[in-house]
Amino acid sequence: MRVGGERAFVLHARPWRETSLLVELLSEHHGRIGVVARGVQGAKQQARRAALQPWQAIEFDAAQRGELWTLARWEAVDAAPRHAGDAALAGFYVHELLLRLLPRQDAVPEVFLRYAVLREELAQVTVPTGPQPLAWTLRRFERDLLDALGLGLPWGETAEGEALDPAARYRIDPEHGAWRDRSHAADSLRGSALLALAEDRCPPGEELGELRRGLRAILAHHLGGKPLKAWNLMAEVARVGRSGPGAGERLVDPSE
Repeated sequence: MRVGGERAFVLHARPWRETSLLVELLSEHHGRIGVVARGVQGAKQQARRAALQPWQAIEFDAAQRGELWTLARWEAVDAAPRHAGDAALAGFYVHELLLRLLPRQDAVPEVFLRYAVLREELAQVTVPTGPQPLAWTLRRFERDLLDALGLGLPWGETAEGEALDPAARYRIDPEHGAWRDRSHAADSLRGSALLALAEDRCPPGEELGELRRGLRAILAHHLGGKPLKAWNLMAEVARVGRSGPGAGERLVDPSE
């Protein structure tokens, strides 16, 4: 099969054999696909390689041979955002999450469109008057990704279909949803936090932390118990930020 004029975003690229790159793309009509870009190593190929860096939007032609596709042509369609600091770390997390959760060659248009929105949202993270905290940006993306993949939960009600009580606490079953937790366990969530997620409004910081823990538990379940490398990296960055030089400055897990 051959495709032409397909739009995609670059999720990941690594050297492959002597002169090529193995690239993971999030394409508009074919979902996540692995492609080979041949003959892109060397000083004269810098511009062609640059168009295959993470976050780059491209248009491409390719031929499919088995699971991998071979790129015949590709070109950048805009200037990829240059994320730094916490936004860059968040981007590493998002890409690893997509590579782990998205099956190959299974088109999910909602994910393609949602990724395009996230790409622009992360570009605003370093702006002091940006529209929303980075943690909330990630929680919304996690929620929308789960929903698009058919793994979402009834965020605004219990697993039994009852309305959430904002003042109550709940435990999250990754397959069924929220259950009332009268013991107030440490990993439980406020009903108000879940309602904020359902209603798409940013909750207070403490509730954002609860949503992080709740959504991470759901994601971990669907990842088959193998944690993301990004989670360990985020924890290490947070640890260094709390104990290293300049610990009073902001250097934390961007998911928090």
